[in-house]
Amino acid sequence: MEKQGMMSRLSQYIADAGARSLPEAVVEKAKHHILDTIAAMVSGARLKPGEMAIKFIRTQGGIAEAQVIGADFLTTAINAATANGFMAHADETDDQHGPSFTHPGAAIVPAALAVAERENSSGEAFLRAVVVGYDVCCRLARFMVTGDNRPRGHATHSVGGTFGATVAAASLMKLNPRQVRYALAYAGQQASGITTWVQDAEHVEKAFVFGGMGARNGVMGALFVQQGFSGEEDVFSGAGNFLESFCQGIGALPEWIDNLGSHYEIIETNIKSFCVGFPLQAPADAMTSLIQEHKLTAEQVKKVDVHLPPQAAQLVNNRTMPDVNCQYIMAVMLLDGKLDFEAAHAYERMADPKVLEVQRRVNLIEDLRFTAEEKKQPGLVRIHLADGRTLEKYVPVFKGKAENPMNREEVAVKTLDLIQDILGKDRSDVLLRMIWGLEKMGSVRELRPLLALPINAKIPR
Repeated sequence: MEKQGMMSRLSQYIADAGARSLPEAVVEKAKHHILDTIAAMVSGARLKPGEMAIKFIRTQGGIAEAQVIGADFLTTAINAATANGFMAHADETDDQHGPSFTHPGAAIVPAALAVAERENSSGEAFLRAVVVGYDVCCRLARFMVTGDNRPRGHATHSVGGTFGATVAAASLMKLNPRQVRYALAYAGQQASGITTWVQDAEHVEKAFVFGGMGARNGVMGALFVQQGFSGEEDVFSGAGNFLESFCQGIGALPEWIDNLGSHYEIIETNIKSFCVGFPLQAPADAMTSLIQEHKLTAEQVKKVDVHLPPQAAQLVNNRTMPDVNCQYIMAVMLLDGKLDFEAAHAYERMADPKVLEVQRRVNLIEDLRFTAEEKKQPGLVRIHLADGRTLEKYVPVFKGKAENPMNREEVAVKTLDLIQDILGKDRSDVLLRMIWGLEKMGSVRELRPLLALPINAKIPR
């Protein structure tokens, strides 16, 4: 298919997304990811990146268009999307799309929610916008990791998120195909981010790269176009185009753009069972099974070997953040007999002598046997007991991965664990019912009183 024809089809598809019915399975999966991301935002509002984002956006003023989650004020859609994007990736709670190396929900859902409030959109329009945002975010980031582009250091998380948020916003603003082209051009111009986020010690810069930046960029670019800004009509062709700059070895939009409408990227997106980094999902799953099956305690364990694919192991090796530190997570699981949100975020426990003593028994291994399995994110935990026995659990596909998805009840359990202490039981229960019935919601603004600051909660200053 010729380039211009492909761009025409893409822009028309995006423009029509708000009126296009979706398969039942896609609607259900989209609700899972919307709820999961809202839970990440609510819990993230009480972590440092979220608190700092609320404090900053409070100083920016702006007309009241959208709710800042976990706060007591409305602000512009751009500001609300930025703050809520920070919250969505304030820790390792949000979703992830393995083939594209993106966390699509962290940028797309905050952007779509803010614009849906601004436009007074229905729940169904909001849901459809999120789905098409995932489709574009994940496809473009897939292109970025095809060929030899990865070593150049572009951050797929921020670039994919920018395009996905732009598309979701464009759908809710009901931009026509030409306007969609302009919006994609502004997404291309704002595409940025480098992989130095790995060095962030407190998850604040990382929250911006994965969530806040893409959400902000997407809403702003779409608003430019809604207000009459023009731009180039095909950011994917011509000298210096997006694909040439970011997707080395591709050359043109791949032909599988033809499967828009039959293949939905949200179906291939993972949800975490545990509030830790994705490389730790399989080890946490394995350790949970071993602890429960054998009634293990830390005193019984002589040594723990954790086998991960090489790249995954490097991302979680003795990191300064507890929720991405393999040795710490394995240690607290043995000490506590489980893994909960509090332990995964307890910086003070990283200096606890009891934790450090158990942590020294944990050996993280870059297992070359798993090199070809990086995207599948497997993990093997082998426990050597003081009595001479060896226990082992291999998890090839963790619960919550696209190939082994969580069901509605499991997503609800995770959600309540994250939000109930903040929003309260009654408000949390209502929120779940409203998301499960999203396509019947007349206006997304109905969610505002559920996501605003609880009366008895501390206001971040």
